[in-house]
Amino acid sequence: MQYYEDIEIGDVREFGEYNVTAEEIVEFAEQYDPQPFHTDADAAEDSAFGELVASGWHTASMCMRMLVDGPIDERASMGARGVDELRWKRPVKPGDTLSVRTEIVDKRISESDPRRGYVDSRVEGYNQDGDIVVSFVALAMIERRDPDQ
Repeated sequence: MQYYEDIEIGDVREFGEYNVTAEEIVEFAEQYDPQPFHTDADAAEDSAFGELVASGWHTASMCMRMLVDGPIDERASMGARGVDELRWKRPVKPGDTLSVRTEIVDKRISESDPRRGYVDSRVEGYNQDGDIVVSFVALAMIERRDPDQ
């Protein structure tokens, strides 16, 4: 288990492989972001994208899944305070394969609760061509091994 004290600013990790399907794009969009270019391949042809594309929220969710299966599962996670700077850089299409890169950009001990530390990570989701499709700063809370130090 990795605790706050084990994490260093500048740490970089690359991980994950998530295969995107048209069926999943449509299913997510029908429930959470029902715009035609996410739900209907024919209608999407007449959109600015020219084809069916994943919702940005879906893209962020796919990256979140890889985060949970990767570093979050290995850390003494206490949840998150949110995200900053969320940007959808490129559309995600059926057949894309996504992966994630994280870099620790800041860390500090909580002033209100010394049992936890705040760890901020720049997260970038990539497609199979190495293009960044989404980026954000994740604001995690990580348990401290020894809050008395």
